[in-house]
Amino acid sequence: MHDPFEESLRDLLKMPPEQPGDDSRLGRVLKTANRQVGAGDLFSLMGHWLEALTIGVSRGSAHLAPVSRRAQNSAPSADKAD
Repeated sequence: MHDPFEESLRDLLKMPPEQPGDDSRLGRVLKTANRQVGAGDLFSLMGHWLEALTIGVSRGSAHLAPVSRRAQNSAPSADKAD
């Protein structure tokens, strides 16, 4: 399975570092990975928030109209004696 996130991190590790040492290269890769994962989590959080808001609005919309205790067919019944 092709993962573009993993590929970009591998490319960063393979790049020649500006400064000698693996620590700086690893730090750069981890910093980039942290940013990408953080952005993904943020978008996921906003998606869940939007879904919860939509569910809340759809469930709450039935309660916006006033509720009457009278039956829908409030015409007097012909079966009752006067």
